Amino acid sequence: MESVSVFGIRIDNITLEEASRTVEEYLMEDGLKTISTPNTEIVMNAKDDEYLRRIINESDLVIPDGIGLIYGSRIRKKPLKERVTGFDLSIKLLEIANKKGYSLFLLGGKEGVAKRAGENIKIKYPNIRLAGYHHGYFKGSHTGHKDYEEELEIIDKINKSKPDIIFVGFGFPRQEIWIAENKNRIYGKVIIGNGGTMDILSGDSKRAPEIFQKLGLEWLYRLIREPKRIKRQVVLPKFMLYVLFFKDAIQ
Repeated sequence: MESVSVFGIRIDNITLEEASRTVEEYLMEDGLKTISTPNTEIVMNAKDDEYLRRIINESDLVIPDGIGLIYGSRIRKKPLKERVTGFDLSIKLLEIANKKGYSLFLLGGKEGVAKRAGENIKIKYPNIRLAGYHHGYFKGSHTGHKDYEEELEIIDKINKSKPDIIFVGFGFPRQEIWIAENKNRIYGKVIIGNGGTMDILSGDSKRAPEIFQKLGLEWLYRLIREPKRIKRQVVLPKFMLYVLFFKDAIQ
């Protein structure tokens, strides 16, 4: 699979439809395949963090979830085909699971979020087998807590439920760390760290209106709704400055 390197982070040059076909193939194979969904903010965080770069690069599929990545790659004449969001690929996974009768485990969010997301998924995708769910507030490798007993109990719960697909919604970088640290313990076919997807599926959050999505301005919509995000969003112009002034930033 062709890829582009952004600050040393591998981004697969893939469309949503190509990503959908790839995960459909994963679901027919043995072993657990991991999917990372880096956006511009995540890339800027991982740029100077060797461990985060490594765990993203070791993922089986790394999709370009940030509009800044698309613009930056075009500026440096290494164009990524299109933005592929973790949310959109997650919905494709649900559609595939509904068509083929695959099973799903939901892990993440506050108490009750995964449960509500599961209930809504079952209404819209009745052929999915909901294997189970659990909130994201437990002690484990994603929190840096040294007592992993609770985490191992949850992994045992996941494995006993025999899911084909696992959604992990802890937010970056906790979900990426958790998947990397535990992927060799988990039985399944596809595991994806998909951030706030579960909050949207549960009805607790709303996705940006379609016009914001089409223009690649979901970050602006979130900033308008949550002005405190301004400290996080300053990475976007910073990213573009790096791209403009460092010709080797994207290869």
